[in-house]
Amino acid sequence: MNVKHLVKRISLTADAVVRPPTGITVLIYHRVGGGTTSAVDLDPSAFEAQLARLATQHRVITLEASLAELAAPPSAEHDRGVVLTFDDGTDDFTDVAVPALVRHGLPATLYAATQFIEEGTDFPWGARPTSWSALRDAVSTGLITVGSHTHSHSLLDRLDRSAVEADLDRSIELIGEHIGIRPQDFAYPKAVPGSPAAEVAVRRRFRSAALAASRVNRPGGTDIHRLWRTPVQRSDGDEFFAAKAAGGLRLEGELRGLAARVRYRGATR
Repeated sequence: MNVKHLVKRISLTADAVVRPPTGITVLIYHRVGGGTTSAVDLDPSAFEAQLARLATQHRVITLEASLAELAAPPSAEHDRGVVLTFDDGTDDFTDVAVPALVRHGLPATLYAATQFIEEGTDFPWGARPTSWSALRDAVSTGLITVGSHTHSHSLLDRLDRSAVEADLDRSIELIGEHIGIRPQDFAYPKAVPGSPAAEVAVRRRFRSAALAASRVNRPGGTDIHRLWRTPVQRSDGDEFFAAKAAGGLRLEGELRGLAARVRYRGATR
């Protein structure tokens, strides 16, 4: 048993002691069928199986619907819900993920890093971007919405205020120009919170903003500009994915967040 699997197993045990609360679980996907060994590049068959589970065993709702539920006062009547989100805008999102989502009738939000789509250049980790025309086709299904993941995928705690504002405004401009709708939702690159000035800029421009941490978002108790999301990994398998979809494995998320702060120290994007 490797370290990652051990952490998942311990986290699952912790869930049995402290059960996940009722609320909205937001899952993060990155790549599906990209053909790499990345921890967040899922095999298409595994992704298809996850969607089948979600469609039959969970209440999958749009991000917009989840925000309305989270704004409501706490109540014992609230049902658990799952929101599907994707980061970046790689070509496998439109080529592989969207057709699978359509087959299962499940909505999702893509947070797009617009510079790479606009310029047709690879993301820093070597992935090809999708195209604006492919994204328009995805949105036309009625299941996909497009939010902002910045323009340059820069970490917003490392830019000055003017650079942050210019980067955010460029992403808004391009999505509006090519998709025809102003993006209302935002996700911080690599789930790294922005500086205080960056957070103000984000709050002024978007109705919601997302981080990570694998926590359940609770109605009446969630800052929707700090939405918690749970990353889906290829190492999850059926058991751990089921736990994540139910709002579990928070301990793993907390430990991942600590590791990320070390890993991205000195990085710019």
